Amino acid sequence: MDITGKKISVIGAVRSGVGAARLAKKMGAIPFVSDSGSKEKLQDSILIFNSEGISYECGSHSERVYECDLMITSPGVPSDSEILKTALSKNIRVIGEVEFASWFCEGGIISITGTNGKTTTTALMNHTLNQSGIKCYSAGNIGQAFSEIVLDVQSNEFVALETSSFQLDFADEFKPRFAIVLNITPDHLDRYNYNFEEYIQSKMKITGNQTEDDYLIYNADDLNIKPYLKNMRVTKLAFSLESGLPAGAFYKEGKLFFSRREEVSQVCAASDLFIKGEHNIANALAVLTVAKLLDIPAQKIKDAFSSFKGVEHRIEFVRDLDGVEYYNDSKATNVDSVIVALKSFIKPVYLILGGKDKGNNYDDIRDLVIKHVKKIYAIGVSSQKIYDYFSAVVEIEQMESLEDAVVKARLDARAGSAVLLSPACASFDMFENYEHRGKVFKQSVNNLV
Repeated sequence: MDITGKKISVIGAVRSGVGAARLAKKMGAIPFVSDSGSKEKLQDSILIFNSEGISYECGSHSERVYECDLMITSPGVPSDSEILKTALSKNIRVIGEVEFASWFCEGGIISITGTNGKTTTTALMNHTLNQSGIKCYSAGNIGQAFSEIVLDVQSNEFVALETSSFQLDFADEFKPRFAIVLNITPDHLDRYNYNFEEYIQSKMKITGNQTEDDYLIYNADDLNIKPYLKNMRVTKLAFSLESGLPAGAFYKEGKLFFSRREEVSQVCAASDLFIKGEHNIANALAVLTVAKLLDIPAQKIKDAFSSFKGVEHRIEFVRDLDGVEYYNDSKATNVDSVIVALKSFIKPVYLILGGKDKGNNYDDIRDLVIKHVKKIYAIGVSSQKIYDYFSAVVEIEQMESLEDAVVKARLDARAGSAVLLSPACASFDMFENYEHRGKVFKQSVNNLV
């Protein structure tokens, strides 16, 4: 798409906004970035804007943002924010950064969404393709913004794109070659008017523009997905932990299979996966499906699965201190992620929980907490809600900070147990993002003596 000379307003001046502004400038447009954050908070971005001659404002949004041919919004900006509603009322086209970057992508897009497992699946996809000799980049909600790498992707290459519902909210023409829907459970309901159906519809926009030449790979075990699969032109393949499938990937008796055109082949065993847990078998089945469609041999898939060590901030082992293991699961920003984490432990758990609540229903983890957790340390703006809910079923203590929680857990935990940060909440009340929260946790753990 030719955007030469077009005025483009970019809302948000962190990772996605910076990437979109830089891409717009490279493609001959005139970007203007606007962020309500302070100069102090945006110093790194401002250095980039100044060095590349990109106009910007911070502290508030002026009327200048509406003097544009196109508006690009960052995923952190709520879709019902006043600035976006005003732009739409002025008939300004509003799109997301992922949509914008996709206009300039010559390679194949493998877009991965789902409430849980996106980061691990994206990283495993990237690792598997590269290990098998197919050049692949990873971007989106993981690592770099799509806009930052899109011009590097050649026509015979791929990008594994972690795609959140926020990034899909303003996706008009987004058309991935492979769309993967891992699972859909209630999350971010505060962003979607506490309407689960709105959240599902946002997720399913990943496949809205696909045709029969594209592939939708979905979780056949997830009942929330099935009603949205009707009347689609796309070629559909499923994956399942519960049953065999005529087309797709499935798990049976400890082995991972791929089936298509009545031919079933074993690809590898679950024991070949370095990352453990039933949830990771499901993630691997999604990756396996794409790999087989790209004609990657089973042995190469097996080798890649064996050599993949997992991702940072997802049940990440930090250290063992006096027989107590410390795990960073900062990526667990919803209750379902905590379910996955707690099911991964046999030993007693000292759990750090809390942050910015997104409408959590803690009934879903109550029984698991009773079974696995010795004590909860509640942090963040949701600490009182967590305390009120769990005080009757488990020992719990409210803490002023994450660092304080780590120190107190060090005093309480005994050899043979685990200290787990798995917050079930967003991080924005205390940290820049979940990565920042995870790094603070790891630093605090490594400072323990």
